Amino acid sequence: MRVLRAEAEFDSVRKDARVAYALWAVVGLIGGHRFYLGDTGRSIAMLFTLGGLGVWTLIDGLFVGRRVRAVNRERRAAVMSRYGLIEPSAPVTGRAD
Repeated sequence: MRVLRAEAEFDSVRKDARVAYALWAVVGLIGGHRFYLGDTGRSIAMLFTLGGLGVWTLIDGLFVGRRVRAVNRERRAAVMSRYGLIEPSAPVTGRAD
């Protein structure tokens, strides 16, 4: 039962690659696809630089699908850990103690 509720919650927060690509095609120059994926900092940077004068926007077109998969993977892990189905992942600190 918990699995079904967790999957239903994930389905409600899941991002669609087709929507991300459509946003990239229409408002990619101002970072619309990045806002959709939750990359607010990069979105604002794209907004004020007009997508790095278009260069950043063109390069982003190659990586939108990969970013959607990464966002969905992170969201699924968060939902599953909230329901106790998987262990929460430890944040990477970059330090070796």
